[in-house]
Amino acid sequence: MLGLRSVMFAVDDVDDSVARLRDHGGEPVGEIAQYEDAYRLCYVRGPAGIIVALAEPLG
Repeated sequence: MLGLRSVMFAVDDVDDSVARLRDHGGEPVGEIAQYEDAYRLCYVRGPAGIIVALAEPLG
């Protein structure tokens, strides 16, 4: 298998990032989840079908 399998971006605000990506055709895959007290995480599928992960560090 060749190519990039997955990518995650650190963002300052997951909710704002998802809202801005929606303006460009992105759609969340599932819900925004919180991992302990460390991160808020979500996946977003872009108009080309590529899925990326977003992580908002907490604290």
